[in-house]
Amino acid sequence: MNPMIAFLQEKLCGKKVLILGFGREGQSTFRTVLAAGGFAAIGIADRNPVPEWVQEKAGVPVLLHSGESYLDDLDAYDLVIKSPGIVLPKPFAAYRAEITQMAELFLTVYRMQTIGITGTKGKSTTTTLIYHILKEAGVDAVLLGNIGIPAFDMLEEIGPDTKVVFELSCHQLEQGHVSPHIAVFLNLYEEHLDHYGTMEAYGAAKRNIYRNQTEGDVLVCGKDVLPEGDCRSTVIPVTAWEGILEELSSRSGIDLDPEEVPLKGMHNRFNIRTAYEVCRHFVDDRAFAGGLLTYKPLPHRLEKVGTYGGITFYDDSISTTCETTIQAVNTITDADTVIIGGMDRGIDYAPLIHFLAGHPIPHILLMEATGERILKEAGELEPELAASGRLTYTPHLVDAVREAYAVTGEGRACVMSPAAASYGIFRNFEERGDTFKELVQSL
Repeated sequence: MNPMIAFLQEKLCGKKVLILGFGREGQSTFRTVLAAGGFAAIGIADRNPVPEWVQEKAGVPVLLHSGESYLDDLDAYDLVIKSPGIVLPKPFAAYRAEITQMAELFLTVYRMQTIGITGTKGKSTTTTLIYHILKEAGVDAVLLGNIGIPAFDMLEEIGPDTKVVFELSCHQLEQGHVSPHIAVFLNLYEEHLDHYGTMEAYGAAKRNIYRNQTEGDVLVCGKDVLPEGDCRSTVIPVTAWEGILEELSSRSGIDLDPEEVPLKGMHNRFNIRTAYEVCRHFVDDRAFAGGLLTYKPLPHRLEKVGTYGGITFYDDSISTTCETTIQAVNTITDADTVIIGGMDRGIDYAPLIHFLAGHPIPHILLMEATGERILKEAGELEPELAASGRLTYTPHLVDAVREAYAVTGEGRACVMSPAAASYGIFRNFEERGDTFKELVQSL
């Protein structure tokens, strides 16, 4: 029997179980709980109506809770398995029911096989890079987690020697009591403050990636997020990454020409160094270098869209912080134009405004709510920038792309790196990036 199913049979035995949230992860949890069986009753709670097929597929009665009051009956259950995106009105401990998540249940069984990766930025690139290099080297590995693959969907692919490469969001780590055997904590920037309220609370959720590690475990972390207080694992700080390609070329005998390496920019040198500190436990330098050359970067991460009307366009829709936009502008050195703006979640834009004031990029197109805010704050923080004529407000993405075509010089580049969330305007950053590409190609 699969060890996860065996664990769940014991965990669920005789209990009333609620699946809280019925998106992709909730549906995966529902299927897995049904496969394990042994529960006394099962329910589903979601703000949206639960699909009609649920009752037929379950083969047992399913209690349904939907609408505005879907969170009202949690304490009628013994065990609540929550989807990461759902925000509870009270702390977990304030409920009578035991509240857990798929990530914690999975790590309880598979933590010694798991490489867990978190951080505000770069986690998807680092996660997929680690997975790609392991697979290319012949290591038995699976990819899952916040990358878009529910952990329970991959249970049949995991054997005793499988390496599990698990991208973990702050919401998956929140209130967690189990940490992966190898933890990666990349960085911490202002993000999700609409949910956590303070950087301290947000950082505390992220630090659960290593907080429950023990002796013999490994933590690979950026120099700015070194452990606070006692840490029982072996800590590998990532402090020098600028020369990683030259170092790997020397060690592996494979020429890693920066122009040929698919990952561009100094922030990706950091991601490469971090991945190397993980992968060197399993593969040699030549295998790592070879895998690096065949890696295909994820979309919407400084992705080259193409050259249209003599202008090269880059899609960096993944950018939701000041730091990532600064990295994008520094990386695309021939950029004439940057497009910034989106949903306003209250982060501090002063670092970006000060950076733009000191950078020569001539055209800064500001859109949506954060664009309006940056335009206003620039007048207060950097009056010379505000008066320079370099800032232009373009209400929406379509207006920004039209303006980019009008002002960007031939042979130069335009990069969309919003430094803001997409929610309320687009479903997610992927839809924003896809829309940008369509606009660029159609105009």
